[in-house]
Amino acid sequence: MEKFSCKTKIISGSGAISALGELGAKRLFLVTDPYFMKNGTALRVAAATKADDVEIFDKVVPDPSVSLAAEGTARVKAFHPDLIVALGGGSAMDCAKAIGYFGKGEYTLAAIPTTSGSGSEVTDFAILTHENVKHPLVDERLRPDVAILDADLLNELPAGLIADTGFDVLTHALEAYVATDAGTITDCFAREAFCTAYALLPASYAGRKEVRLKVHQAATMAGLAFTQAGLGLCHAMAHTLGGMFHVPHGRLNAILLPAVIGSNAHVAGKKYAEIARFAGISGSADTVAVRNLRNGLIRLRRELNLPETLAQAGVDPREVWAQAGQIVKATLADPCCGTNPMTVEDFQVRRILEEVTGRV
Repeated sequence: MEKFSCKTKIISGSGAISALGELGAKRLFLVTDPYFMKNGTALRVAAATKADDVEIFDKVVPDPSVSLAAEGTARVKAFHPDLIVALGGGSAMDCAKAIGYFGKGEYTLAAIPTTSGSGSEVTDFAILTHENVKHPLVDERLRPDVAILDADLLNELPAGLIADTGFDVLTHALEAYVATDAGTITDCFAREAFCTAYALLPASYAGRKEVRLKVHQAATMAGLAFTQAGLGLCHAMAHTLGGMFHVPHGRLNAILLPAVIGSNAHVAGKKYAEIARFAGISGSADTVAVRNLRNGLIRLRRELNLPETLAQAGVDPREVWAQAGQIVKATLADPCCGTNPMTVEDFQVRRILEEVTGRV
């Protein structure tokens, strides 16, 4: 029996933030980062809500910490909002979701992603960091009530950020497609998300703004897929390595994904081949299609000027192997391993580490 639920109302297009005014908010708590305060976007969003009272928490940083969320929670408890808005990338959305979750109260949660990657605007997930360890929170109460995909917020995205977050879309879609909890409906979202991002990321990276809303929508579709189907080993390792070495999440996915496909292929090869063919990647035999999928992602990674190894991402391989035991332990404990298409074991994580550190 398959189950699929989506409580999030999704609004997309140019000027979509104007829909905030339809929510009837009186007291707005806006969670964002200093950049959007400085450039005026936060104030435009606040004005669009038509709220009478506004409090802005603009302290979000990449990989938000438990202590930062606790500070925001204290402020939200004192303010008693009826609307919480997250404005920013995955970090802002994760922080806002955690603040609302721990702050309790009755409120509408609206998410406005400004990058095309995390899918957090429609998921039950939030990631907080404590002492260099990323801790996934998973609860259906974390899922936003409203997601606003405003094309106008994508015009000034830096190329490097498009590349990093774009590979997060690809990884979300691909891992959801082969996850143990995948079903017919999640497969539809995952396929469309993967095919769209795979086809259009080079154009978005090259500056073609007219395709960016489609990639943005693909990120949301991938989020709808993985919040129901689950993720896998690539995300488990990216969470661990990101917490320890502070490399952007999407960049780690780009490094890890081809290796993870190779590791899972003997169990998930049929589905990898299937989604490859939907994306226009040829291969008469499944093994050939999987190999071409890996090679296609490697070519795309190069086209987007993303690193191929941890060393190229600024991580000393000697530090990786000095902490290999801790990396393996944390990876195996990550909830994402629970829906990987095959049971993850110590040797599998170490084999992937060998590949991404250049030992093989």
